[in-house]
Amino acid sequence: MEEKTVYHIDVNSAYLSWEAVYRLKFLGARTDLRRIPSAIGGDISQRHGIILAKSIPAKRYKVHTGEPVPQARQKCPDLLIAPPNYGLYERCSRAFVNILKEYSPDVEQYSIDEVYMDMTQTIHLYGDPVQTAFDIKDRIKKELGFTVNVGISTNKVLAKMASEFRKPDRVHTLYPPEIPRKMWPLPVEELFFVGKASAGKLRKLGIETIGELAEADPELLRRHLKSHGEVIWNFANGRDFSVVQPVEAPNKGYGNSTTISFDVKDAATAKIVLLGLAETLGMRIRKDKAEIQVVSLDICDWEFNRISHQRVLENPTDITKEIYQAAARLLDEAWNKMPIRKLGIHTGKAGEAGWSRQMSLFDSGDYLKEKRWDRTIDHIRYRHGMDAIKRAVFLGQPRIDHLSGGISREKRSVDYAKIKID
Repeated sequence: MEEKTVYHIDVNSAYLSWEAVYRLKFLGARTDLRRIPSAIGGDISQRHGIILAKSIPAKRYKVHTGEPVPQARQKCPDLLIAPPNYGLYERCSRAFVNILKEYSPDVEQYSIDEVYMDMTQTIHLYGDPVQTAFDIKDRIKKELGFTVNVGISTNKVLAKMASEFRKPDRVHTLYPPEIPRKMWPLPVEELFFVGKASAGKLRKLGIETIGELAEADPELLRRHLKSHGEVIWNFANGRDFSVVQPVEAPNKGYGNSTTISFDVKDAATAKIVLLGLAETLGMRIRKDKAEIQVVSLDICDWEFNRISHQRVLENPTDITKEIYQAAARLLDEAWNKMPIRKLGIHTGKAGEAGWSRQMSLFDSGDYLKEKRWDRTIDHIRYRHGMDAIKRAVFLGQPRIDHLSGGISREKRSVDYAKIKID
């Protein structure tokens, strides 16, 4: 069997790099955000005040992705915080992926800034895998202005591990014979798929390094970490049987949540937030020509306590009203009246639209009429803008977006005229 050649390409400090390049090339900036203590951070007033990406100089102050902005500023008082611009990031991601698709049809976008490539069938067109990786890396830097790391191996997990070695702007290999030297000495939490909780359990078992995990008894790992233990044991030994999937797998479920800019203390207001979430969620489901049959509600109160509750619907649906009504009933059943900080609607049992619908004598609405209504609204919004039509209940609610959740609109673009660009 032919040995595979798999790349993992990871943009270095993606959001910050993309922001830096845009400011330098299009806004006339003189300061490169990548060379000073800087970060992409959310708006504290909107309760999105966390660090999304940081520069290497900021990392030296121990600024961490995911920590609150005020905490990061305590570590680094001169930290420059740039607002997120997801519209820009999506454009940069597309440009980056389009270059990679010129080298192989087998490109799997793992996240907005990470891509797997199976080069097995095309590497003969370019020659040496390492030199080809350097060519791709340098081309991205020259044409798009930002840097990437490329990891090379025979499967996805080893390529991913290789790309995490020294950064930025590097190419690394991690072929099976290199595992004992390059991967096994690393702390166990640096293995892909090992989080803090898993690392804690492994340390209680006396497992400190990836090499010790590789040599551990699989039965012991299964007993303490269930099936996850077997997965990470295989990863530690360099085994990964997953394939690069160029076609995105269908969604098994859809989710949408929002951190509210104020504490919600009454059910009526909470239900308006849920309606905004259901609007956005319904549009996504219909765009994918899908239907869902499980609706779950997630509540996070002002003390960060979480409540989850779910129900199975009688029929699969893509109707906004039905998703909202299910979520509203869950709120009535589960909410303990503690002020709410965050709400989320998640769905399951997603499948292709067109499932048979079991009619009931107790149906109170016109199912077909609701479907036509939703599709008409979708068409108007896609053609004339998302604010072209909205439900009247949102007119008196300036602090609640009628299309809530996901990437909020204040993060989709930035008014650079209001920002000092040095």
